[in-house]
Amino acid sequence: MERVDDHLWHSVDGYWTERLLDPDPVLDAARAANAAAGLPPIDVSPAQGKMLYLLARSIGARRVLEVGTLGGYSTIWLARAVAPEGTLVTCEIDPHHAEVARANLARAGLADTVEVRVGPALDTLAGLTGPFDLAFVDADKESNTEYVQQALRLSRPGGMIVVDNVVRGGAVVDPASTDPRVAGTRRLADALAADHRVDATMIQTVGTKGYDGFVLAVVR
Repeated sequence: MERVDDHLWHSVDGYWTERLLDPDPVLDAARAANAAAGLPPIDVSPAQGKMLYLLARSIGARRVLEVGTLGGYSTIWLARAVAPEGTLVTCEIDPHHAEVARANLARAGLADTVEVRVGPALDTLAGLTGPFDLAFVDADKESNTEYVQQALRLSRPGGMIVVDNVVRGGAVVDPASTDPRVAGTRRLADALAADHRVDATMIQTVGTKGYDGFVLAVVR
């Protein structure tokens, strides 16, 4: 197969985003605020954000859990799917990131929909009670297995769990990798394979975020 380069991936993302996503000053402002505040540019892409929104809408989610807030870009997408009746709890370890996220959420009119919890996510998750309809896990990859275990505990039957960044540019297939993010992802794969509480698949993606992918799981 002919090699497809990153430039084409970006172009295709742009082509479809221009046609299927409406201009959105609120989301643009959130990205700009994140950059101005020095946050790393690791938000989901607009197309991925819309996917999260559609997934939440498709299952009628009213209570959503997010692990890894950053500046709240994906949070806005998910919160829009459940507002105004629903709620979203998002976990962020960095107080500065949480402060930026809260400002972005307030600008988006979603401050009353979203609760930003600051601290180690595993501590926050241990203190939560379910059920949640959808969980989006996008934090440190070393702890993905533990995050998903907690998400399973907190999810209703038929609930959905999405885990981002599980391909690592293809490095996930390398058992000799010394990258702790790869090791954490491989540990998650083994845990999901052995867990009969969940039915899961993995989708590889390319685009403005490069070559990666996500796990999509439904709780049995």
